[in-house]
Formats: sequence, structure tokens, C-alpha cells
Amino acid sequence: MTNEFVLEAITREFPESVITSSEPYGMLTIEVKKEDVKKIIHYLKDSSLEINFLTDICGIHYPEFPEKEIGVVYHLHNMMTNFRLRLKIFMSRENIEVDSLVDLYAGANWMERETYDFYGIKFKGHPDLRPILNMEDLGYHPMLKEYRLEDGTRTDKNDSMFGR
Repeated sequence: MTNEFVLEAITREFPESVITSSEPYGMLTIEVKKEDVKKIIHYLKDSSLEINFLTDICGIHYPEFPEKEIGVVYHLHNMMTNFRLRLKIFMSRENIEVDSLVDLYAGANWMERETYDFYGIKFKGHPDLRPILNMEDLGYHPMLKEYRLEDGTRTDKNDSMFGR
């Protein structure tokens, strides 16, 4: 199975859903429409492609792009052919909700809870969406790039040392 074959299969099945594709470090990475991601992942799992393992779900935050500020990244894997795939979706802060994958992959349960906990992304249909690592009364999502990386009272370090 090749990147070209999988991209062609997804594009053929969902012609309006694929936004962009690339191959950083040889891994096929496809940005798709948020409303179609569950259908695409369901197709990848149940078709002859047999992408049967959900490796990870994580959030990303790009505050400099208001229309694509919040993203969710799905890493998928065909264990038989060792083919790996990355799907990305983006959304604005006003519409920070996506369909849950728990009914497709049981392992998505804790991954979605962690993503919700750190980024505030809500997963529609999740059976138990609540914080998993942070305290329930924390009141904010710590991985959003809205908070200083260093203590403001320190003069020996600043955020530019951390790429900001």
C-alpha cells in the first residue's frame, strides 16, 4: 500500500472532503473537512484498506489563524502492511466540536478525554467526556497558547526561549 494509492482511494470516495495533502517525512497527511472526518475514518477501517488501529488523537492550537485556530490530528495505522496515515481537521474557536470515534475505536475514549481536557475540544457522542488528568474545577485548558510559558516575575527567562 502506497501513499498515492490511499490518497486516490480517499479522494475517489470523498471528492469534496479532501482539502490538502502532503507527505512530511514520508507519512501521508491529509486535511479533511471536519464534518466528514468520521465518515472517512469509518471508510478507512471497513474498506479493503483495513486501517484498523487508531494510534493517537491529539489537539493543536494555532492562535494566529482564527478560521483554523483549533485542530484535531488523528494518527491511523494498518498493522498488516505497516501503513501509517495522519488526518487533520481544523475549526474556529466558536465551533469547537467534532464527532466522537468511540463507537469505531474503543481506544478513542481516553484519547478524546485527554484532548478535551487540554484543548477544550468537545467530542459529540462521547460516553463520558470529562477531564482525565486535570482537576475538574481547573477552569481552563492548559495547552492552549493563551498563557505565559514562564512565571511573569522571573527576569532570567522569557517566552522567546520557547519558540514564541
